[in-house]
Amino acid sequence: LDVREPEEFEGPLGHLPGARSIPLGSLAARIEEVPKDQPVVTVCRAGARSAQAAVLLRRAGFERLANLGGGMLRWRADSHPV
Repeated sequence: LDVREPEEFEGPLGHLPGARSIPLGSLAARIEEVPKDQPVVTVCRAGARSAQAAVLLRRAGFERLANLGGGMLRWRADSHPV
């Protein structure tokens, strides 16, 4: 679950394959779009917004949840695909 703004999701850092884009500011209102029956990994540029998203999701009852530490900056630095 990529919680960056749409222009960041489509921007030069790219996004994870198969990622769903729901900006952090919209997440509370769109939480029903996030499936509870599968693991969720939150991601943003550097990890701060995605950590906030993980807290919000955990409070909403999500159990299989992780935050991508270091965000897209680390993902790209480690040469993972986008």
